[in-house]
Parts: sequence; C-alpha cells; structure tokens
Amino acid sequence: MKHSRPTVTDRLALLAALVAVFGEMHPLWDQWAQDDHDASNKDVYGRHLVYRDGTKVGDEDEEDDRTGQPTMTASAFGRRCVGRHVASYTAGQLAVTVAATRALGYRIPTRAMLAGTAINAVTHAVIDRRKPLLWLADKIGKTGYIDHCTAVRKPGDEAELSGPGTALMELDQALHRAIGVGAALTTTILATRPGRATRRRR
Repeated sequence: MKHSRPTVTDRLALLAALVAVFGEMHPLWDQWAQDDHDASNKDVYGRHLVYRDGTKVGDEDEEDDRTGQPTMTASAFGRRCVGRHVASYTAGQLAVTVAATRALGYRIPTRAMLAGTAINAVTHAVIDRRKPLLWLADKIGKTGYIDHCTAVRKPGDEAELSGPGTALMELDQALHRAIGVGAALTTTILATRPGRATRRRR
C-alpha cells in the first residue's frame, strides 16, 4: 500500500466516484432489486391485524384455514416490508461501491464507508414509509403538485397517489438521490480527513 496525505484532487475524485456510484446504481437497487410484494406494502399502516402475507385477519377465503398462523399489526407488516427492501438496497449499493473503488485502487476506511451507507439506509426507510415524505411535501408546499400528478392504471380505476408516473414518486426519487450526495460527501470527509493517509494499492 502506498500512503500519502490526501490532496484536494483526491477528495474531489473520491466524491465524484461515490456520487456517480450512489446515483447511477440507485434505480437498479431501488426498482429492479425490490420485491413486488414489499413495493406494494411498504407504506401500509394500521392497528388491525394481518397475516404474514398482508391479508387482513377476517378477509381470508373461507376454505383458507389459517388457524395458528402468526399475525401482526398492519404497521408492523409495513415496517417489515420496508426493512427487507432497504436491506437488499443497502447490500447492493455497498457491494458495488466497494467493488468499484477497489477496482480503481482505492480502499475506503470501513468507518467512513459505513457512515455513508447508514445515511442512505436510514433515510431510505423513512422516505419509503411515505407518511414522512408526505409531511415534508406539505411543509414545503408540494401538496398541490402531488394531488395534480397522479396516475390511473386502467380505465375506471381510481387515481393512484404513489407509484411510477406520479409526483410523489418523482419527489421520492429526487430526495433519495440528493441524500445520496450528502452520504457521499460524508464518506469522503471521513475517509480523507486531516491526518488520515490516502490508501492506494500499488
């Protein structure tokens, strides 16, 4: 390993690489890697009981005997769904980031890498639960935009507030990617702070 004091160029290069990886890989892990079931239920809330597949207790088919099957509140079910999504998203993003930076000969300190990863993971979970996102949108005056830009999937269906083609989806994606820049900046600062040697492989 070659050790040298990080330069401004080192910091800018690392920041650019992280922003590129976080931003360009975001749609892959947020869309392609997301389980359909989790995508449909990660914003579910309620005190009523549901089964592990999300079916409300009492709404099961008559021939479907679920005696003894575990249940949970709808809110707990929603948290499980978002937790699984964030876990796969975070694992994928972390793996690609480590692979890309190491392929370029740079080893990011573990603490710095985990700090940026944690920022992306925690905020992703909060945003995808939807209520916090709607609260923020209301506070900055985006409610009208959300109400106006909805989507109707099939003739006769009610308009959907969330999902592809909606304003809420656009706000969701924009916020994820903006936070990704902050996460990349945090990782860069921690990895190249004064007194820390830049670690490159020969």
